[in-house]
Amino acid sequence: MEIHFSKMHGNGNDFIMIDEWEHPVIPDEMKAQFAALYCDRRFGIGADGVIYLMKSKKSSIRMRILQPDESEAEMCGNGIRCIAKFAHDAGYVKDTCTVETLAGEIGVTMGYREDTFTASITMTRPQYDRKEIPATGNGDYKETIEGFEVHAVNTGVPHAVIVVDSVDAIDIETIAPKIRHHTSFPKGANVNFVEKTGKNSIRIRTFERGVEGETLSCGTGATASAAIVHRLGLTGNIVDVETRGGPLTITLKDGDAIMEGPATTVFTGIIPV
Repeated sequence: MEIHFSKMHGNGNDFIMIDEWEHPVIPDEMKAQFAALYCDRRFGIGADGVIYLMKSKKSSIRMRILQPDESEAEMCGNGIRCIAKFAHDAGYVKDTCTVETLAGEIGVTMGYREDTFTASITMTRPQYDRKEIPATGNGDYKETIEGFEVHAVNTGVPHAVIVVDSVDAIDIETIAPKIRHHTSFPKGANVNFVEKTGKNSIRIRTFERGVEGETLSCGTGATASAAIVHRLGLTGNIVDVETRGGPLTITLKDGDAIMEGPATTVFTGIIPV
């Protein structure tokens, strides 16, 4: 048996893509273990997650994403751009499609600009109420944790957002886990530190739940960060977000959020079993 895969990334947020369009490749009961094994950057292929492309009964395609800690994420913004590119290149979809995720159906418009593949994703509508994040208590989330003012929003997955003077001054590996595991987040939360760099621009660093470390980019984190700074009156409704892996643009309108950014295929390979 041979397992064919593609290594892809969206702004450095990297994934192992497994095509299960015609039939299952990895049995469901082994998908989590496969992610733990092959996401390892020394003993495996190396990735922030494994994405499975499947047929859907209600959308153009279906996405499942398993993480290195063997958990399954509700969705992933950078991952959706990658799966859209894979499906587009394989001829499964054309310039528009919908993606079934655990967080709901996501709309995608995509195509090539010269040699660069770019996709615009209609993200899950940001939810600010604590019950929707989920977080304990009622109303909007605002707590002081480890001396930081923390806001939270669900953009497909729960995100904590902290505005700071400089993201480079943050010891993210020490501080973020304490917020990620805070008792007010019953399912945990991704953690984003945000630095305002211009009238409508920010820099962010993201500690991802499931990866349990800092990633170069997080699409839902960029969306969450833009949504919170806009809600706080710090930016307009179009926000340029600089992640460590590259730029994303988030447009907020009528309660919705649209994320635009690239996706890249790094290489393809075969795992002999």
